[in-house]
Amino acid sequence: MTKKLKDALVTRWPHNLRHLLFLAVVLVFALAIAALNQCEVNAATAKNSAKDDKSAGESRWTKLDGAKIHYVNYGKGNEALVLVHGWTQNVDGWRDQAADLAKRSRVIAIDLPGHGQSDKPQTTYSMDYFARAVEAVMRDAKVKRAVLVGHSMGTPVARQFYRKYPEKTIGIVIVDGALRPFGDKALMDRMIAGFRSPKFREAAQPMFVAMSGPNLQPEAKDRITASFMNTPQHVVVSAMEGMVDASIWGEDKITVPVLAVMAKNQFYPPNVEESFRGIAPTMEFYMWDGVGHFLMMEKPKEFNDVVLAFLNKNKLLMKSEIRIQ
Repeated sequence: MTKKLKDALVTRWPHNLRHLLFLAVVLVFALAIAALNQCEVNAATAKNSAKDDKSAGESRWTKLDGAKIHYVNYGKGNEALVLVHGWTQNVDGWRDQAADLAKRSRVIAIDLPGHGQSDKPQTTYSMDYFARAVEAVMRDAKVKRAVLVGHSMGTPVARQFYRKYPEKTIGIVIVDGALRPFGDKALMDRMIAGFRSPKFREAAQPMFVAMSGPNLQPEAKDRITASFMNTPQHVVVSAMEGMVDASIWGEDKITVPVLAVMAKNQFYPPNVEESFRGIAPTMEFYMWDGVGHFLMMEKPKEFNDVVLAFLNKNKLLMKSEIRIQ
C-alpha cells in the first residue's frame, strides 16, 4: 500500500471503522491458522487410522526379468486369494473385492507386467510370462499356495499358472473368462490388426461399449477406459496375441476346485458349460443374466458372496491354515 493511500484511509475513515477493519483482519488471520492446524490434525489422524485399518491394502514391488511388478497386499498368511485382472486393466478393477474378501483371508491383487503401475518393457506378453509374474509376486509375498481369481484374460493366465505350478494352485475362479479359444483365427487376426493401427484406441471403443452391462456405473466405465488408454500399444497387441496362441488352449484337465461366474451374452455357444466341464469336470458354474463383462464391478456384493461360498464349500484358505509371516 502506498503512503498516500494509507494516509488518506487514516484521515478519512472514522476511528471506529478503522478499528472494525483491524479486528476483521485479525479474525481472518486467526481462522486461517486454526484451519491449518485442524488440517494437520486431520492428516495425522488419517495417517494413524490407515495404520490401524487392517483391511487397507499395502503397495509392494518385486521384479521379474529385471522389470518391476506392482502388487497390493491385504493381510498375512502363507496362503492367499490372488486377483488377476484382464486385458489392459489393473488392480483397481478389484476395488470392490479386495478389502471385503480380505476379511476372510489374505488377498493379493496384481498389476500384470505391462499394466497398471508395473513396468512395461518391450517384450512378449504371453500367458506364460504373466504366469511367471504371478509366481514372482507370490514368492516375494511368501505365499506358498493360492486360489487364483482370473477376470477375462486373467483366466488363461490362471490356467497357465496351474500348468507350471500345480503344487501352488489350490483353486481357480473364472470371471467371464474362457477355457476354450475366444473365436476363430480369422476373427482374432482382424481384431489384432485393428490394434496394430495408429488409431487402435478408437478401434477399441465399440468393444468396451459392447462389454459394458446395464448396471455398470459411469465412474466404473471411466476407470476401465482410463486403464486401457494408459496401456502402451505394444502391450495391447502382444497380450492379445498371447491370448490367441493355440498352445495355451490344450485339453489338459484342471483337477483343483473351479468356480466359473459368467455373463450371459450372444457370443457364448449354448453348450459353454458343457464345453468348460470338458476341461474342469467338477466345476461349479454360474451364468448371470443382465450383466456385462465386468460383472464383479456391476454386482460386487453378489460376486463376493458367491466367491466366499465357493471357498467355504471347498474348505479353501481356512483361517486355521493361515500363518503370520
